[in-house]
Amino acid sequence: MTTLPSSFWHKRFTQQAHWTQNLRHYVYGLVNLAHADRVLEVGCGTGVILTELIMQSHGGIYGLDISTEHLDMAAINLPGIPLALGDAHVLPYSAGVFDISICHFLLLWVTDPVRVVSELARTTKPGGFVLALAEPDYGGRIDYPPELSILGNWQQAALTRQGADPLLGRRLRAIFTQAGLTNVVAGLLGGQWSGKPSLDAWNMEWEVLQDDIHNTTQNNQTKELTRLHTIDEQAWEQGERVLFVPTFYAYGQLP
Repeated sequence: MTTLPSSFWHKRFTQQAHWTQNLRHYVYGLVNLAHADRVLEVGCGTGVILTELIMQSHGGIYGLDISTEHLDMAAINLPGIPLALGDAHVLPYSAGVFDISICHFLLLWVTDPVRVVSELARTTKPGGFVLALAEPDYGGRIDYPPELSILGNWQQAALTRQGADPLLGRRLRAIFTQAGLTNVVAGLLGGQWSGKPSLDAWNMEWEVLQDDIHNTTQNNQTKELTRLHTIDEQAWEQGERVLFVPTFYAYGQLP
């Protein structure tokens, strides 16, 4: 269970949306988002992607999330947008009502991702599209300098204890196929490093990491985190740091 407030997560969701912006706009063009009459985002959080969808599509935009706190912030950020509190495994919408259904950094957190994608497909019109725009795979995480590799191991173990699937990304194409979608395309976001991140972005990465392992941290890990924090900072300053978490995307069409 996260200990961070919704205000922090709004900043984090905004950061994540920045990472995948170019990919999203590319896929939006492929699925003709601009001409969609109804678009649904499941796991909409505080409304970051919904804000973009409003600008990208002329049609109605809908959002659903399981967190009351996140939806409260989304309602403030996006007054008038239909928002629903609900479970992605059982969507409260009729069959075939959306032209496009979207999720972003969602499926690794759900109990049954095939069922969730099947629900997205159920609520989408024949010929419409389902999009999963970002699903990480922490099993492929790369850290340099090598002393920092232990961070990925700790984060993967902590996510598993929280009920997440840290290896979800590599399963994404299979999940879409098993959910009955056709013309499935899956891919991987690339990585690029130039200069060091802003202090705010760097601090955010560490806050998320520390929150992920908060409930499982032992005294020796706490001391080691302090040491690794220093190594990480120095590596960025020296232009040596590489941090890469493979992040997959997929889209498919309703028969």
